[in-house]
Amino acid sequence: MMVTCSANSVREQMNEAGSSRKPFLFGVNFELTQGFFIESPLEQHEILFDVAGKRNAAPTLFKHEKRFFHSFPMQENEYEQCFQIAYGGLRRGDSFLLNLTVPTRIEMDWTLKDVFFRSNSRYRLYVPDSFVCFSPETFVKILDGEILSYPMKGTISASVPHAEQIILADYKETAEHNTIVDLIRNDLNRVAREVWVKRFRYIDRLNTSNGEILQVSSEVAGRLPDDYFSRIGNIIFELLPAGSISGAPKPSTLDIIKRAEGQKRGFYTGVFGYFDGETLDSAVMIRFIEKQKDGFYFRSGGGITINSDMRSEYQEVLEKVYLPF
Repeated sequence: MMVTCSANSVREQMNEAGSSRKPFLFGVNFELTQGFFIESPLEQHEILFDVAGKRNAAPTLFKHEKRFFHSFPMQENEYEQCFQIAYGGLRRGDSFLLNLTVPTRIEMDWTLKDVFFRSNSRYRLYVPDSFVCFSPETFVKILDGEILSYPMKGTISASVPHAEQIILADYKETAEHNTIVDLIRNDLNRVAREVWVKRFRYIDRLNTSNGEILQVSSEVAGRLPDDYFSRIGNIIFELLPAGSISGAPKPSTLDIIKRAEGQKRGFYTGVFGYFDGETLDSAVMIRFIEKQKDGFYFRSGGGITINSDMRSEYQEVLEKVYLPF
């Protein structure tokens, strides 16, 4: 069982370990109330992680046997109720970009640990009897005095003819991506100087159990002050919750999310990361399966704007329920 502590304790321990350049693994939930901190995480094998190849679990070979994975999503009318609460906030002007998420009950004959080892994702985290995360989305990287963020907004199946051209030309997706890049720039300006966009709207390709999908990302960078190691926890927490899975402006948007979703997210859409003594790499905890008393639930969502179509958003939520292998 994972030992958790207050989010503020995680922040303070990150500052202390960063100052002395000691490696650590950390995680914090979406509500910023709870988290975990593990010093020298490569030496323990209870909470398993892989952060862009830095990991405490060796790769495991699997046979290509047929396994089952079935999802039982909420009905469209149930989703519409959540959507209308979110959309009402957008119409009032309380938000201009909002990330709406929902749970989907699933049945599978993989264990959470199986999913961790089998997943083909840049960021993986397994907490026994709790959850597994296989995220493609970087939160921030800190290296050589720079902080880098990679907001990811815009998804389409690669099977759609001319998929790349369609997603890059889509008005709603373009507006949403512009908004999130601007939000991330503003966030980084709180902790860094000389913030700039290195790359804008490039394509990532992801292989999933539902086929290949394309996602649109950008790269935003900033230069940190010289004493950033001793304030590494403060820097991370100043940026939370992540803009890509909350929205803008954050305070009023978070209030709408709370009302629309009707339940706490917990570690879903929180962040986790690994510091090796010199560089920190972290992920947004999307692509997330959690164990509850009545079974497994896959959490997924998408960005809502004033130009959103409810049925299209519902379909996007369904398409994101997949295993990354």
